[in-house]
Amino acid sequence: MAKLVNIGFGNVVNVSKVFAVVNPDAAPIKRMIQSAREEGRVIDATQGRKTKAVIFLQENQLLLSALQPETIAKRMSAGAEDEIRGEENE
Repeated sequence: MAKLVNIGFGNVVNVSKVFAVVNPDAAPIKRMIQSAREEGRVIDATQGRKTKAVIFLQENQLLLSALQPETIAKRMSAGAEDEIRGEENE
């Protein structure tokens, strides 16, 4: 079963499709976002707010979130810990 993590405002992402979660402030990341926008590879889940995290997905898509990368990472790792605990109890 796919593990989904909330990335803000009711939007979720499949953890198994996530390649990386990065801060969008670096110039190379900004260029990547612009290039991906032009190619139609951006999924904007910010609901009009400032982009605080860029999530790289396996299918060469970028997912923009208004949550901090640390928050998303904690939610992803919390889900992994729950999975491990569940396997130990079986």
